[in-house]
Amino acid sequence: MVVVLKEQTPKISVRPEFQQAAAPQIKEKVFELNGIEVLYGGVSAVKDISMEIGHKEVTALIGPSGCGKSTLLRCLNRMNDLIPTAEVQGELLYHGEDLYGPNVDPVQVRKLIGMVFQKPNPFPKSIYDNVAFGPRVLGRKDGLDETVEKALRGAALWDEVKDRLKDNAFGLSGGQQQRLCIARCIAVEPDVILMDEPCSALDPISTGKIEDLMIELKEQYSIVIVTHNMQQAARVSDRTAFLMVELDAEEHNRWGRLVEYDATEKVFTNPSDKRTEDYVSGKVG
Repeated sequence: MVVVLKEQTPKISVRPEFQQAAAPQIKEKVFELNGIEVLYGGVSAVKDISMEIGHKEVTALIGPSGCGKSTLLRCLNRMNDLIPTAEVQGELLYHGEDLYGPNVDPVQVRKLIGMVFQKPNPFPKSIYDNVAFGPRVLGRKDGLDETVEKALRGAALWDEVKDRLKDNAFGLSGGQQQRLCIARCIAVEPDVILMDEPCSALDPISTGKIEDLMIELKEQYSIVIVTHNMQQAARVSDRTAFLMVELDAEEHNRWGRLVEYDATEKVFTNPSDKRTEDYVSGKVG
């Protein structure tokens, strides 16, 4: 797709329905990051990030608070552009296209690469209008009913809301609101879905539904998720990237750096780096 221009770590328990084979070598890359560095006001937040993200896989970004997981995630759809002091250096390719090239329109990028945030953020509108919002902005007028139903079904929410589509979205539970936000995201038919700790504000039952949904959605979409939940990363992702915080010699500045990136099963059962082992086993946090 082309961007539109203008000690061995103890194995974390995995529910049988989530168990996956080790991720094979990436055959089709959706993103290629080469030496990515993000600075805010000239101060590095993440440095030297090089990795490839596979098409129609779930990729998890894990690591302690402040290691730059969300900063890195926001690079993938140019959300950092919205911060005046932010600067992204290095090369970031999306299906082989320079995502930060001079002829790339970041608004078009965000249509192809959607975002689901940490806390559910439905609009103060009806359930129907929330899902229809994106297609309407894109100028779609025909087939909205079918688009809304398809998106709600895709977010595993249709059966729960089909009889109250005109009700205010704020009347939904937290888990339902988050699935509504996912439906709103997929209604514009993106290529990639970015999720920034989408379950952190949800109860275990709602979290389980979102995790089930991620497994289903990767049949159609590439998904990158930031999570602090080690079990969640182990359950839903094909590959896991572990980032940690580094300090300069004077310990005045800190930034995030990629420590290890591999198939999720390997990261959690036989990591290559002792720092990864210490983190996923809970020795450090």
